[in-house]
Amino acid sequence: MAEDKAKQPIIIKRVKKASHATHGGAWKIAYADFVTAMMAFFLLLWLLNSVTQEQLEGISNYFAPISASRSTVGSGGVLGGSSATSEGSAKSATAKDSVTMELPPPKAGTGAEQASMTPDEEAAAEVMRQKEEEQFKEAKQELENAISGVPQLKQLADSLLIDNTPEGLRIQLIDKEGLAMFPSGGAEPFLHTRRLLELVSKVIEKMPQQISISGHTDAKRFVNETGYSNWELSADRANAARRVLQHFKVPYEKVSLVVGKAATEPLLPDDVDNARNRRLSIILLRGTGKDNPANPDNIKKKKEKEALPGLDTIKKQQAGEGAKATAPLPPAAAPADKGKAAIPLPPKIKATQGEALPGLEAIRRKQLEEGNSPPATPATPAAPAAPAQPKR
Repeated sequence: MAEDKAKQPIIIKRVKKASHATHGGAWKIAYADFVTAMMAFFLLLWLLNSVTQEQLEGISNYFAPISASRSTVGSGGVLGGSSATSEGSAKSATAKDSVTMELPPPKAGTGAEQASMTPDEEAAAEVMRQKEEEQFKEAKQELENAISGVPQLKQLADSLLIDNTPEGLRIQLIDKEGLAMFPSGGAEPFLHTRRLLELVSKVIEKMPQQISISGHTDAKRFVNETGYSNWELSADRANAARRVLQHFKVPYEKVSLVVGKAATEPLLPDDVDNARNRRLSIILLRGTGKDNPANPDNIKKKKEKEALPGLDTIKKQQAGEGAKATAPLPPAAAPADKGKAAIPLPPKIKATQGEALPGLEAIRRKQLEEGNSPPATPATPAAPAAPAQPKR
């Protein structure tokens, strides 16, 4: 056993310690940041301990202001202020207190003139509008009586539609199934259409308002090989109606507007292909016409005459005086002088200058006459005496 133990090998373990790698400097950066933070923290504690309570409140208000400006002028910050329109901003110590009055909102109508009308003017305008409404009612009744009084046109009573709109009295000539106003795709009116337009022209001729004429078609697409479509067709039909009305003594200046609207304004919006959408629309425009009492221009002129009753007389007198001032002035009489030849007069000066300076004409003529007179002939000097002969 002892021999066996002696034969066992002896194992010696030797641990070799390897040298460690060189450590980096990353820890130094982290340590420096920590030291800097601690220094800032202690500086903050020292500052808070060294300032007064008022300074602390000021610092607190700077970072969290207790009040904010409601005005948007200057963005509400350091440059914030008040605008010139805000109450009290433009107030002076020496100025008197101002009074603020709230005016009523302007009414819908003719703009600034309507808003500035006095109660009397508004009442007068309302009376004029009522007269115009009565004119429209009478015109509508006259048309209805005229078409019912002609037996040949009784069947066309349904083709004539008259209604009162905000734009004015509207008279429409409407197509019906089997009774059209124009041939299909054409702009030349039928004979019965001309008869209806003749009745309408008699009413329009008596009314003071101007008229607008518009042509309408249905929504059925119509375009020929040249590009002629419902737009051109509706405009041509409206122009054809204008020519017929003027043929029946409607004044040329009464027509204010002629337009083709194609199928943009159907009479039956739920059935745009219906024949009744093909029509002519003639509107007596409300508040138009030189002789219309409801015309705003006529109301204004009437108020001027009532405010200044003698204004027209003064204008006529001024026009007469102006005509007299522009009359040629008589030529000035030449001075009587037998020894001098007649001197031609200068050209006439415009009367406008004489009107501004009444005596200027005579002064200029006198100066010109004196300038054109012949100069005085100087005396001939005596001949010098002959020198004395020397004695011999």
